[in-house]
Amino acid sequence: LRGLGKAVESIGVMMQGTLAYRETLNKSQTLLTYNAKRPSLAAEVFVAPSASVIGDVKIGASSSVWYGAVVRGDVGSVSIGSHTSVQDNAMVHVAKHNAQNTLRGTSIGSHVTVGHGAVVHAATLEDGCFVGAGATVMDGATVQRGAVLAAGSLLAPGASVPAGEVWAGVPAKKLRGLAPGEQAYLASAAEEYSALAKVHAGECAKGFNAVELDSARRADRRGRDPAYDAQNGVARDPETREVTNA
Repeated sequence: LRGLGKAVESIGVMMQGTLAYRETLNKSQTLLTYNAKRPSLAAEVFVAPSASVIGDVKIGASSSVWYGAVVRGDVGSVSIGSHTSVQDNAMVHVAKHNAQNTLRGTSIGSHVTVGHGAVVHAATLEDGCFVGAGATVMDGATVQRGAVLAAGSLLAPGASVPAGEVWAGVPAKKLRGLAPGEQAYLASAAEEYSALAKVHAGECAKGFNAVELDSARRADRRGRDPAYDAQNGVARDPETREVTNA
């Protein structure tokens, strides 16, 4: 019966073509509709299985939302550009209840890095900026193009980090200007995360058969006779059994 069921399912998948639903091992619901609004994702966006993207959220191409991160567009909108990473356990939200009684969304540009555990609340992050791990950007604040908010810092409501500057502290203040080498690093960091996200997306999308095939390949590599490898001049890593002298 199990074989018959799989055969029927395969036929149904073939008939539906690109509209077919293919079940993966992970059951997490990463994209959630809220108040009739569902997140909109461009091509090659990676949302980790344990992340949550909720409501009125738009994410540009090749961006990523990593493990444990939350992007909540429940009481307002969130827009994220391309090649931007919202890293592990970060929080992106909007504001509805504040002293000015105004609704504020969150705008994050392209090639932006939002570090691990950072909080971005109803703020603006311009293209190419960097928000360090554990930093907080409060309501109405802005991190301008190519600027850096250091790890653990608090950017007060309405404050702005000018382009090309590094701010740090609680509350954050100007520390210094950005060095030329640091500017190059900001650009490369965004691209590296986009590339890494593609690898994670591939792993997370694997179904049961693909996982079993990977396991069989690893077992095969471990089972190779060391004497045979030595005779052929092949060296392998003792743990992974991957060839190291190819």
